[in-house]
Amino acid sequence: MGSARSEGGPERDQDPAGALGWDDGLYEGRDAGVETGRAKVPGQRGAGDAQGADGEGEAEPEDPDEQPGRDSGTPGPVAVPEQPGPPDGESGPGRRRPEAGEEQDAPDEAPAEAAEAPPRKPKRRKRRILAWTAAGLALTLVAAGTAGWFYYQHLNDNLDRKPLHIGKSRAPEPTPNAAGQTPLNILLIGSDARDSEENQRLGGARETYGGPPLADVQMLLHLSADRSNMSVISMPRDTLLKIPECTDPESGKVYPATVGTRMTNQTLMRGGPGCTVATWEELTGIRIDHFMMVDFAGVVSMADAIGGVPVCVDANLHSRTSDGKGSGLKLKKGTTEIKGEDALAWLRTRYGFGDGSDIARAKAQHMYMNSLVRKLRENTGLSSPNKLRNLAEEATEALTVDEELASVAELYALAEELKKVAPNRTTMATMPWVWSPSDRNRVEPKPDDAEQLFRLVREDIALDGRDGDSPSPSPSEDETSEDPAADPAEIAVLVRNSTGSSVAAPVSGRATDLVKLLTEAGFTGATADQNQVENREETAILYPSAELEGDAQSVAEALGMPLGTVRKSAEVSGVTLEIGADWAEGDTFPKPKKGDNEPPDSAEALNGSDDTACMEVDPAFTW
Repeated sequence: MGSARSEGGPERDQDPAGALGWDDGLYEGRDAGVETGRAKVPGQRGAGDAQGADGEGEAEPEDPDEQPGRDSGTPGPVAVPEQPGPPDGESGPGRRRPEAGEEQDAPDEAPAEAAEAPPRKPKRRKRRILAWTAAGLALTLVAAGTAGWFYYQHLNDNLDRKPLHIGKSRAPEPTPNAAGQTPLNILLIGSDARDSEENQRLGGARETYGGPPLADVQMLLHLSADRSNMSVISMPRDTLLKIPECTDPESGKVYPATVGTRMTNQTLMRGGPGCTVATWEELTGIRIDHFMMVDFAGVVSMADAIGGVPVCVDANLHSRTSDGKGSGLKLKKGTTEIKGEDALAWLRTRYGFGDGSDIARAKAQHMYMNSLVRKLRENTGLSSPNKLRNLAEEATEALTVDEELASVAELYALAEELKKVAPNRTTMATMPWVWSPSDRNRVEPKPDDAEQLFRLVREDIALDGRDGDSPSPSPSEDETSEDPAADPAEIAVLVRNSTGSSVAAPVSGRATDLVKLLTEAGFTGATADQNQVENREETAILYPSAELEGDAQSVAEALGMPLGTVRKSAEVSGVTLEIGADWAEGDTFPKPKKGDNEPPDSAEALNGSDDTACMEVDPAFTW
């Protein structure tokens, strides 16, 4: 698959339905009296019957295949002995010819008295039955395979396809890590289109029926190059941005770049989701590989197919204002499993959550998405082939995707990639924002904090704070290795002077200084690397394999370095201390700058393993 560059796609004959992982969860939203939110899931194909459209219980399974016939044990035809005269008026002498597959008892010239011998059982009848059974089974398998191929094509045909990018320029491709892997960035879009009776019923705001759709939910999903972690960044739909020039791929109409700022949800009406992708790339500098878009009806159908997802509120909630605005969601205090239209209402709820802003709604969407990911990863409630098939059907009908992602095989391969990330390495965040000085009802990206968050994604640094500045080495867990360290005198440590930069040469003699420091700590095997090495911003201790992790951590402890600076890397052959520009002088390891490798507090990051999160309910919306 093009998106999962380093991992590849599934085998053609592999059944994706059984490997449902991850999804997705996407959403949507709109502010025409009622709010929207979206949950989407990467698609997958399955076999079996489906759960009912309303999600209430499982449909009756299809009748099982007929069992192959079995030999009843009844004797077959018996050879008739030669008679002295024609039987019952039939003319002509003789003996009955053996049945096909039946063994003849005696040759034609056998004497008549041989007819008195007892009849013999037909030896070939069972073989004949087995042969027909095998042939029938083969035909059944061929027919099933043909039907499976047609169903696979049917699922592919369900998918709606749109161009990925319709702007004038692209963000640069990411730099591969040491293993040649690159990250995967997918933009999840929730459309508030009222383009069908069902979407109109679910979305309300009848005056907007048939109007241009808005991208009321936008989430950037970033899967790290080594597939160890995943980050999701939401952008508030009320964010004011400059929208770049976009060209409608169907009509050819050119939408010029906006002179001032516009709400980000308007990007969808300027040529389609490809304009939303172009706007994100221009704002963040992050190259986007795919998009997935879903509407109101799609959220409901997939939420029903998936089944209940637990969410929590800290008080009884009813999202309804005195003049009839709100999603109408009504929940009791505590945890409730929601699906179908209740799931859509949760994702759209603004009135009743926190301060009633789109920011609070994003938090609720993150909570639902985290819970959804945990459920899909555990396959809770999705062990039945019927439910998997129903989910595959609903997902492919609900999704609009870019042309490169528009096949069940690609969606399945994407799901397999996403399944590799554990919930505790998944982080949900909101783009840092400030109220816009030009419109107090709208927001703008917070200059420093938003750029810091985007930089972490561009440099493939995990938002859970467990990565360093360099995306090349794989991070070590911030815990003591189970591998015991050798005696310091037996540990060979190569020390590299990487204190230089693009504008300054390395500090002279720095590697020798650290070798001396290590020798005094008992690491008598430490030596300075005299070769030219690449510059580093931050100091790190690298090791090539698990059996040297304990040794590397022992070096870190001796130098007063945190375990987070110890990293596994294929670029080294032994324990290697790379001195970065942050430790250009002195014998004491400097404290890292707070927040350099972590999302700012304003991003309100939520870890995917947090199942205790609970939405704060506005007292004005309790019952």
